[in-house]
Amino acid sequence: MRCAAWTVLLACTAGLPAAVVRIEVDERSDVLDGRPFGRAGPYERIIGKVHFAVDPALAANRILCDIDLAPRNAQGLVAFTADLYVLKPRDPALGNGTLLFEVVNRGRKLMLGMFQRAASLDPREPEDFGDSFLLERGFTLAWLGWQWDVPEEPLLMRLYAPTAREGHRPIRGLVRSEHIPDRPVRSFSLADRTMRAYPAAESEEAAARLSVRDRPEGPRRYLSRNDWIFARERDGRPVPDRSHVYLLTGTFEPGRIYEVIYTAQDPVLVGLGLAAVRDFVSFLKYGTPNAGITQLGDQRRYLKRAIAFGASQSGRFLRTFLYQGFNADEDGRRVFDAVWAHVAGAGRGSFNHRFAQPSRDGHPFLNFFYPTDLFPFTDLEETDPETGARDGLLRRAAAVNVVPKIFYTNGSYEYYGRAASLIHTTPDGRRDAAVAPETRIYFFAGSQHGPAEFPPSRTGTVHLTNPHDFRWVMRALLVALDRWVTDGTPPPESRYPRLSNGTLVEAAAVRFPKIPGVRFPKRLHRAWRVDYGPEFATRGIVSLEPPKLGKPYPVFVAQLDGDGNEIAGIRLPDVAVPLATYTGWNFRHPSLGAPEELYSMAGSFLPFARTKAERLKNGDPRPSVEERYPNREAYLERVAAAARQLASDGLLLEQDVNAVVRRAAEVWDFVMRAP
Repeated sequence: MRCAAWTVLLACTAGLPAAVVRIEVDERSDVLDGRPFGRAGPYERIIGKVHFAVDPALAANRILCDIDLAPRNAQGLVAFTADLYVLKPRDPALGNGTLLFEVVNRGRKLMLGMFQRAASLDPREPEDFGDSFLLERGFTLAWLGWQWDVPEEPLLMRLYAPTAREGHRPIRGLVRSEHIPDRPVRSFSLADRTMRAYPAAESEEAAARLSVRDRPEGPRRYLSRNDWIFARERDGRPVPDRSHVYLLTGTFEPGRIYEVIYTAQDPVLVGLGLAAVRDFVSFLKYGTPNAGITQLGDQRRYLKRAIAFGASQSGRFLRTFLYQGFNADEDGRRVFDAVWAHVAGAGRGSFNHRFAQPSRDGHPFLNFFYPTDLFPFTDLEETDPETGARDGLLRRAAAVNVVPKIFYTNGSYEYYGRAASLIHTTPDGRRDAAVAPETRIYFFAGSQHGPAEFPPSRTGTVHLTNPHDFRWVMRALLVALDRWVTDGTPPPESRYPRLSNGTLVEAAAVRFPKIPGVRFPKRLHRAWRVDYGPEFATRGIVSLEPPKLGKPYPVFVAQLDGDGNEIAGIRLPDVAVPLATYTGWNFRHPSLGAPEELYSMAGSFLPFARTKAERLKNGDPRPSVEERYPNREAYLERVAAAARQLASDGLLLEQDVNAVVRRAAEVWDFVMRAP
């Protein structure tokens, strides 16, 4: 049923976190007309907004950047709002007792596609729910907007946060924007990709600078201030717009790095997104039914555990959430019982500093030198040999006994494009780092940032993109993580490449086969020691743009077998019984410019020759398909055996073995089709 936007007021009673003050519900409706999902029965959908008000004097909120400069309401609290979306059993007593909370990625819900294989921003139809894996298992699913700069588009979730001011005076500060065109353009947005920008405070700012360079660490050439303005192109002409840059002469060239440094005004309290997640999940776990929140049920009685999941940007958000101490709520209680940061590499991000741009990340050829790859990288304390700094991602959580169970999952791309090796090596690069007992690290051999569509294509890349599908393992790992926090059953041991056994090496030591027409990357993502100015660490204020670079940290990648596939980690049948080489890297197509650079977040799919004769003709050192497998049936038998072994190891569900074999049959047919 749909209802007009109605508001339920929550009394601030004992046991209820005061940060959640009311929930405004726009819709409460049955999922798929009340269809039951296994033992969990029918589900319902709740869409609305959560209204928060945090006390800036509380110790738990002192970690929020600029909290003292935020506007206060009549009660002296800082108020803000976030979009809400929940899928829950209509009868909460029938659920499995676990809240699965996804940190949305740039306003988008991703975990339905990850675990149920059918993505939707607003699931309504049967096909939007895939195989209903999460619902059949009784999870309560929740999403909350946390990012202020999400574009104003339907179905995207966002945070509505105030801006900081010094009394009646607006605050100004430096902002750096970067853009790499894929085609000639006259203007570009100051925001990252499709996000919202901090507009320039003054359209005629004389001190604003625009530079161009060809390499991340290369020299900058500054364009004359007379050659560009703050404007956007419309019908071939500039239109005043302080959130865009317009070139008056010529065009911005594809494959070149353009960087704008300017003064912006009115910084949003970006860190309130971290507080929103903390306080909403704490409310669901510890709130009482006496507050009148009937639309979410008596969650305190039925939600016993909370698991956080975040992919890519959202995984970096969770690493920041842990590092900055947000896993303790305002009363010092544990918020998440488990945290799963997926394909986050070694990064954190711009989630709690002045003029932060949360969407900015860091890749081999995208978004350079933003506050993403920041020391420390490991859960346990480590020492930076260059600076002498000693810290660990879990230091604050350990100090107040709120350390959760943790999964880190990364693929091959994250080692080439997101410095993932830093989460399990020492900062000097000499040895493997110790891993916390509450942590598991899993490496998906031969995978890109997210599986490419199948059949694969060359959209923007030199080689076919990598369709290796690790999502089957993700389902098994979710079941294992839920058991770990529910009854203490340990999950599978970590599987990742190590320096100690030679499966983790410098890029120069990788034994990549000499495949005709394929070159191995010369450059990969580097994590740098970066200086943003004297007040960045203490107050979150950036005063150096571009930042000053120190020495890079050593990063490593996984060693390969004779086929060019990675040896260590979780090897699904695609890699263990291969028909191709699966890499975590691919190159930009020459039409995009910068063809020597890696294409962000993409891997390569390099099929074997079908026959020995074809292989010899092409000069391919990898044995052909016919030299490996007598026929299709023999190949699929080996795939099934590899899948059953993964299931025996707890890394694949028995119910998914047949689906893995069916996908392998599709790959065989694709590779063996007539040219």
